[in-house]
This record gives sequence, structure tokens and C-alpha cells, in this order.
Amino acid sequence: MSFRSPRAELLEFAAAVESGSEPLFEALNAGLPEVEGVASETHTVTGPDGHEIKLYVTRPEGVQGPLPAVYYIHGGGMVISEAAGAGYDRWRRELAATGLVVIGVEFRNGAGKLGPHPYPAGLEDCATGLRWAAAHATELGVSNIVVSGESGGANLALALAIKAKREGFLSTISGVYAQCPYIYGKWALDGEGLPSLAENDGYVLNRDTMQVLAEIYDPGSANIDEATCWPSRATTADLEGLPPHVITVNEVDPLRDEGLDYYRKLLAAGVPTAGWMNMGLSHIAETLVRAALPDVYAANVRGISGFAHSLR
Repeated sequence: MSFRSPRAELLEFAAAVESGSEPLFEALNAGLPEVEGVASETHTVTGPDGHEIKLYVTRPEGVQGPLPAVYYIHGGGMVISEAAGAGYDRWRRELAATGLVVIGVEFRNGAGKLGPHPYPAGLEDCATGLRWAAAHATELGVSNIVVSGESGGANLALALAIKAKREGFLSTISGVYAQCPYIYGKWALDGEGLPSLAENDGYVLNRDTMQVLAEIYDPGSANIDEATCWPSRATTADLEGLPPHVITVNEVDPLRDEGLDYYRKLLAAGVPTAGWMNMGLSHIAETLVRAALPDVYAANVRGISGFAHSLR
């Protein structure tokens, strides 16, 4: 499969990847104890095109608010997977158990069962859901909202902050927590200054497949220089005045260096930013393989929860 293949073939490929991913996520969580002491409810928001956007809200049982909230955007290259999936549901529950309200947004994907909707459909859905959550903060028992995501979800989290600044709703975001951000968009075409693309190619991710997903999300690279599509293109003017960010990367990940580059851009723009590298980990291992890396997983949960509570 090449990113130059006909679009119908690209969409068929993405659907096949999606159908194989969900059983994998279920297997990775098999046998884990239930997360107790949390409750979930679903809200439905109407998007600007009249379509429905589901928001999955999970919170601690019996805890009086307001509590910090994490507005969680799932991974999948902006192209596959869904917030309703078992792995993402568990992730929201784990976070909520630390004293957070966690809001998972079911945005339109570039492909798969929730597609095909290329950029900017998914980002627009994330923005609509965020605005709704902020407007209903009292009802939800929310004190502040941190936007968080991993991989493609990190792309959308970072892009959402830039979009919020441009469109005047930045006050809805108290911080951004982006894990292993997938933000470059030219992985198979160019990698100058990003040695991890070559060093780690094939460790969970590979450059050619990432380019296929990029083509599905942004056909013909029509938006390759647009920061809300590919945040790597963000300028100092895009970033100045943004709320505090956390950027995490993993050592054995092709995406490592684009995340580090974005971290440096944020610092140069004067954005309060923390960041670190998880040594020895491949792409999103700190979230995906809870059973094999329980201490790493727990530290990951603490990091996000601590950040959200610190901005309360």
C-alpha cells in the first residue's frame, strides 16, 4: 500500500487496520480488574452540519465538585478508532478514578466506521464538544479543562489550542497534555532534522503507513502548511499566549523528534511547557500495555491527573 494509491484503496486499507486494532486493544486489557468508584454518562451535541457528536463523561462517584476535567481525544492518526472502544473507555475510567471528570469526544474520522471525513471535520467536532463542555461546566461539575490526547489525539489537542486562540475561545482551555504527538505529516517524503524517523522506523509505526494515513486525513497534502492540520507548521505567532503545555515523547518511537521540536517551539514562544522522554518505550507503550508495564502506566495516569489538578 502506498499513499499514492487510489483513494478507494486507501480507505479500504484504513478500514482493515481499524477492524484489526479493536481486538488488539481488548486483548491488551483482558483480565484487568474493573475500575471501581466511577460512573459514566453520554451527552449528545449537535455539530454545525447537523450531525451528532457523542461526549462520554466519566467522573468519580460520590465526589462533590467542581473537579478538574480532562477533555480526552483518542489516537488513531485522526483516521481510525473510536472513543467508545473498550481500551479508551478504560483509560477514561482510570483517569476519572484519580478525581477528574473525563470527557471523551467521538469525533468524525478520516476513514473507518466513523469516516470518511478528512480535515477539518474531526477538529471541528473536537472544538464543538469543547465549547459545549465549557458552557456546561457547572452542570458537569468542572472547574477547569485540560485538553489531552496521544498520537493522532495529540495532534488534535495541539491543533485545538491553536484553533481556540484564532477563534476566540482559548479561555476554555487551562492546559494541553500531548503524548507522542503525530504532527509532521511528511514522514515518507522528508525527515530532515528528525533522525528518529529513520532510527525507529518499524518500531510499532513505520513511515510509509503513517503517510498513507496522512493522505487520508489531508488528501493531496492540501493543508500541509496549516498548523491546525499539522501542528509542526505552527509559527511563534500561532503559539504565543497559549496555556501551559506538557509534551511527552518515547525514546524508541519514530515520532520522538517531531515532539521534541514542538516542545522547543513552545518554549521559544514563551509558553509554560514541561516535557520528558520515556526511556526505552515505543509509541504510546505507557498507555497501551498496562498489564506489562503497570508502574509506567500508573506514572502516566499520575502525570496527567497531577497536571490537571495543578491548574485548578
